[in-house]
Amino acid sequence: MDVQCNSLEEVRERIDQIDRALVDLIAQRGGFVAQAARFKKDSADVRAPARVEQVIAKVRALADERDASAAVVEQVYRAMIAAFIDEELRTHAALNTGANGGA
Repeated sequence: MDVQCNSLEEVRERIDQIDRALVDLIAQRGGFVAQAARFKKDSADVRAPARVEQVIAKVRALADERDASAAVVEQVYRAMIAAFIDEELRTHAALNTGANGGA
């Protein structure tokens, strides 16, 4: 980390900036997750535990490269992925209901 803050207020301002950027990125990720639901056959494809573990391994490695806590990154990603899976399951169900029930 290159930036040294001179007050708690400055630390909080920097954290607020990062939070805005993170929420923007989460929104972008969510858009792609919603698109992915169109390509999956069933709820097992949505849950995809092997894919979850691939993502976790990838982000842990990224954390190590960036001197971040791999444990914290893993916890954050597991929570985020679980929330996105719940949302994707709803999207997937709605797509299938629309495809099967709309005719």
